[in-house]
Amino acid sequence: MKAMQVISLTLLCALTASAQVLRFGRCPKPAVQANFDASRYVGKWYEIMKLPTNFQKGECGTATYSLKSPGVIGVLNRELLDDGTINSIVGSAKARNPAEPAKLEVSFTDIPSPPGPYWVLSTDYEGHSLVYGCTDFGLFRMELSWILSREPTLSQETIEELHGILSSIEINVDKMVPTNQDADYCSAMNQ
Repeated sequence: MKAMQVISLTLLCALTASAQVLRFGRCPKPAVQANFDASRYVGKWYEIMKLPTNFQKGECGTATYSLKSPGVIGVLNRELLDDGTINSIVGSAKARNPAEPAKLEVSFTDIPSPPGPYWVLSTDYEGHSLVYGCTDFGLFRMELSWILSREPTLSQETIEELHGILSSIEINVDKMVPTNQDADYCSAMNQ
């Protein structure tokens, strides 16, 4: 037991230092989007807000999804770094259990790590998407969340509605950071 506490404490220090949202306790099991339809979810999404991560360093974030094969969604994430370069990563997502299609697992080709949870908590397919992921690490959990939009902006009313969903599972929405999607600043992403 003592070794597990040392490992958990070490992990806590490492993840906290790298801007991850780490909390005590096990991951919640929130409700996900009912009747999730991957074919309606494909296309380009703009990142509006997120819980801080150590693997996203830029602004102007986008995620483009495509159907690769039955049950498999192609993933292309892009962001504009401070030095003006575009960082991108390619991966795929699939539901572990076809009976729960909104509970996806995402893996990336250049990252040698197990798939990560990508649960669609809410989407209207045409305007917004609320994504949540949580991984248990012993006594702690690491949480990720993104608010996405089909456009570079999203109404404050919709953001507040999505914050309400996150708050209901005890996510501190005050920790979410906005993503710069200013057209001039992000112009390099459209070239």
